[in-house]
Amino acid sequence: MTRAIGLAGTGRSAAEIYAPSLASWPKTAFAGVWSPSPDATRALAERHSVPAYDRFAELLDHCDAVAFAVPPAAQSPLAVIAAGRHKHVLLRPPIAGELAGAEELADVVAATDVISQIALTWRYSPTVRSFLSSQVERTHPQGGTGRLISAALAGDTPARPWRPDRGVLMDMGVDVLDLLDAALGHTASIRAHGEPWGWVGLLLEHEGGRFSEVSLYATASADEPARAEVEVFGSGGSAVIDGAEVTGPEAYATMVEEFADAIERHAPHPLDVRHGLHLQRLLDAATTDLLTGR
Repeated sequence: MTRAIGLAGTGRSAAEIYAPSLASWPKTAFAGVWSPSPDATRALAERHSVPAYDRFAELLDHCDAVAFAVPPAAQSPLAVIAAGRHKHVLLRPPIAGELAGAEELADVVAATDVISQIALTWRYSPTVRSFLSSQVERTHPQGGTGRLISAALAGDTPARPWRPDRGVLMDMGVDVLDLLDAALGHTASIRAHGEPWGWVGLLLEHEGGRFSEVSLYATASADEPARAEVEVFGSGGSAVIDGAEVTGPEAYATMVEEFADAIERHAPHPLDVRHGLHLQRLLDAATTDLLTGR
């Protein structure tokens, strides 16, 4: 059965990732586009020959599910509305601007029994899946490191207007936290130090007695190559992966395919809103450390 999936948002990721993926996957029908910007909505909708909706409620009238490509603070209240109308939701991480919004969203998704899935794009890459299933296992891991360095929040680098306000942790930390969580086990606690809009260091304690460290820096020179490395170590050696090299059309297509399949089978996806809430709690705890200077 073909599922109609609408798109909320018209920014760079909406235009370059979500819209092409929804338009090209044969088992989904691209139901249309909504955003707060009517001109941008019409432009993106016309590019893919789908309807443009002036109101979010109108988009919901014409779809079975919604893929969100909006800022975290806008996503959670919109997704609560969508789930309340029994629409399945494909969510960007972090799933909300604040922990309370993430908790409310998770509660509504559970109460309405809709399918939720988080667009942790690294995790849909065949390279990452091979890394987790074979390379990490070979190392018998005991610990790991993550390093993400880019110019994404540098003053001379174009960015989404909301990105600098969130700081490097909320903007870029979630994919690294998620991959270390997958490689080393459920993250039980997190500590953070540094400057929210500069360099941030994290110490993660994983269940089973494993530890990992993360460095995040998003105001590097635009001339420097971006780095997004995760490495794990153990008695069997080490394994490393470069997250900057793993995403692309294949991963995005897999993400949409698995979302449609989860809806069809009405079976929870491993990367559902509960996992998104787990990551949001880690981000919230780390942000508290950074803002209080503990």
